[in-house]
Order: sequence, then C-alpha cells, then structure tokens
Amino acid sequence: MTSFLPGQAPRRLSPFILGLVLLAALFLVALVSLSSGYMPYTAGEIKDVLLSLISDHDSGLAENRTMVLVQVRLPRLVTAMVSGAALGLSGAVFQGLLLNPLADPYTLGVSSGAAFGASVVIMASMAIGGASFLASPLAATMGAFASSALTLVLVISLASDGDRRLSPTSLVLSGVILSAILSAGISFIKYLAGDQVASIIFWLLGSFQAMTWTEATLVMGFFVPAFAVCMASATDLNVMTLGFRSAETLGVDTRRVRLRLLAAASLAASASVAVSGIIGFVGLIVPHLARLLAGPDHRSLLPLSTLAGAVLLLAADTAVRAFLPGEIPVGVLTALLAGPAFLVIFRRKMRTLADA
Repeated sequence: MTSFLPGQAPRRLSPFILGLVLLAALFLVALVSLSSGYMPYTAGEIKDVLLSLISDHDSGLAENRTMVLVQVRLPRLVTAMVSGAALGLSGAVFQGLLLNPLADPYTLGVSSGAAFGASVVIMASMAIGGASFLASPLAATMGAFASSALTLVLVISLASDGDRRLSPTSLVLSGVILSAILSAGISFIKYLAGDQVASIIFWLLGSFQAMTWTEATLVMGFFVPAFAVCMASATDLNVMTLGFRSAETLGVDTRRVRLRLLAAASLAASASVAVSGIIGFVGLIVPHLARLLAGPDHRSLLPLSTLAGAVLLLAADTAVRAFLPGEIPVGVLTALLAGPAFLVIFRRKMRTLADA
C-alpha cells in the first residue's frame, strides 16, 4: 500500500491505542467547548443538562442557562465535530483514491461548487431585499449543497473516457478546471454585491456561528452513510493504492469502487462545506498525520482520520469562540495552524527525494 509521507516512522502506534487517545481528546475538547465562553458551565451542570434531555432528571439550572447549552452550544459543537470528521474522512479517501498526497475534499471542486451556490443564494436575497426564504441560513446551505453535488456530477462526466473509466489524473484535472471557472463566477458575484460583499466573504472564510440543530442534522445525515460506505470499501481502497492495473488483476471493479467512494466522500464534504463555508487544510493535513502515526492501511486510517478531523476542527472552533479576542472565522485559524504543519511535511518529502 502506498504511503505518501517520506520514509517510515520507526515506531507506529497501535491503531486501537491511537483511537482511544483520539476519543479521549475529543471528549476533553467537547467538555471545554461546552463549559467555556461568556456563560461558563461546570462539568456537573453539563452532565445534569444532558441527563435531563434523555430522562426525567431535573437539571436544576435556570431556563436561560439550559437554553444556551441545548440550543446554542450543543448544535454548534455537533456541527463542528461532524464537519471535521467529514473533512478528515474525505481527505483520506481522496488521497488514497487519487494516489495524490495533495488531494483533499476540495480537489474535485466540491468547495468551489458549494461556495458558488451559496454566493448565488446570498446575492439573490440581497437583490430582493432579504425578506424571503432566500435570506435564511438554510437557503444558503441548500444552495451550496445542490451546487457542490452538481459540480461532482460534472467532474465525473468530464473525467470519463471512452471506456467509461475514471483515472486519477483526469479526475484531478477536471476538478481543477471546474474550480477555476467557479472561482471566476464567485469573483463576479462579489463584484456585483458591491458594499454588501462582506456577508459573502464572511461565509467563504468558514464559521460555525449561529448553528442550529437543522445544520447539525444535515451534516450527520450525509456523514453517517458516507462513513459506512467508505469503511465497507476500505479493503478495496487498499488494493487500489497498488495501481489501476494491479487492482483489476486482483479482482477489484475499480470503476464501481471509485464511483462509490467519490460519491460518498464528496457528498459528506459538500454537506460540511454547505453549513460552515470553506474551511481549508483539515482534509489535507489530518490524513497525513494519521498515516504517519498508524500507517497506510485504510481500515484503520479512515476511522482515525475521522476522529482526528473532529478533534482538530472542534478545538479550532472552541478557540475562536471562547479564547481568542473577537470571533475570527474558524477557516482562518485552521489555515494559519495547519498550513505551516503541511509545509514541514512537504520539506521532509523534498529532502527524502533529494537523498534518494
């Protein structure tokens, strides 16, 4: 199986142990996220409120404090956590499927498609004065998701050759071409928006502000089946990393598996982008770190990337909400933190190639 990182770690962690560590980290970050902010909570208060949701237990908290926890922080936490999981899963699938260490959920134009759809909806709501369904966050979410799904269909159609096969190179090139076209469309929409361009730019930067259970349910509704499909195809994905011809020789229907994985990973990522905007580098850096620590076997790499993505994005959202002065878009923070980390990986790869 292909490993995209230079060299091999002298000692790899057990995937089971690493999974337990990530689960513990996710629990701790979730606890910090719920307890921190303008209205702090103790661990006991959080426990009482959560128990009251599933039983007749009386939390003993004032109604406004219970409402903030249940209707504001919990849906934001779930949305950030599942969005990070979807981006981590998609990044691991794309890197294995396309045999490309730079692949992430945006390689196939998913992010550009979602951004274009949301920008169109936001611009339309401005044009009619904002007094309609188009002015709601749900409308932008629906527009982003529909546009990203259509982009995926177009990418697959463009990448199919005469034998109806899908090569990694043609998929990447098709995604790059459509992304360039859609980015130009987004720039034109921002130009038309004039003084009201700030709302479009804020969405493009990525944020989990004002998340509700509607957005949380939407992301979970696509992530859960996508994760199941990807895990069911993990063994086939291992074989496909050996190369197109080798996989077919070993009995893998590469076209069917590739279509199935592309659809599952792209729809999960597009649902994440649709509710939160563009949050870069999570799907790019997380699979590299998981592969470095636990190896390239996708049967363990996919769930570990999922957990690591959830931890990273929830931690980033908690930081911008509770600890940084002012709430900057979370996409800015992830780029600032993960970008330098990826540069380190890139430099290591260059040194290894130079020494080979």
